[in-house]
Amino acid sequence: MAAKKKASKSSKETLTFKPGEFIVYPSHGVGKIIGIEEEEIAGIKLELYVIDFEKEKMRLRVPTNKCEQVGMRKLSGNDMIEEAMKVLRGKPKIKRTMWSRRAQEYDAKINSGDIMFVAEVVRDLYRSEKQPEQSYSERQLYEAALDRLAREVAAVKGIDEKSAIAEIEKVLAEAAARHEAKKSKAA
Repeated sequence: MAAKKKASKSSKETLTFKPGEFIVYPSHGVGKIIGIEEEEIAGIKLELYVIDFEKEKMRLRVPTNKCEQVGMRKLSGNDMIEEAMKVLRGKPKIKRTMWSRRAQEYDAKINSGDIMFVAEVVRDLYRSEKQPEQSYSERQLYEAALDRLAREVAAVKGIDEKSAIAEIEKVLAEAAARHEAKKSKAA
């Protein structure tokens, strides 16, 4: 019983955010907590995290007691970023299901807030110059996933977004070249 209480306490501690801290909100990506406010809504006092998403020019207020429920989380650590880079180096998984079904799956992964799922979408939708061009909807999903991944990489590594995108695309290009060389060698 004591172990259970301790586990729930530590999970609460991990979901305590401070002003100035970067967080990940599943459907919007990386945001910055700019404050904690108290507001009265329908006669109920609520404590709210005020989160700024600079790129979208959007401000979101999330009740502090609902952040776990909505999937809000702290930024990934360097270890998790390295794991995501390993995912990018992996072989793309191309499913042969209908595009509409795959698009829904990719969209769900992008909005899951899980960096590993986002990395999978980036890997699977990446196209090197030697590969056929993407459709408009494929490109939109790829760019959305790349943007989410790059913003988290940039925030964790303390670099700008362009540098993060360049780093990710370099990893993808090297992996594509390696996979292409293996294919040529096998043929």
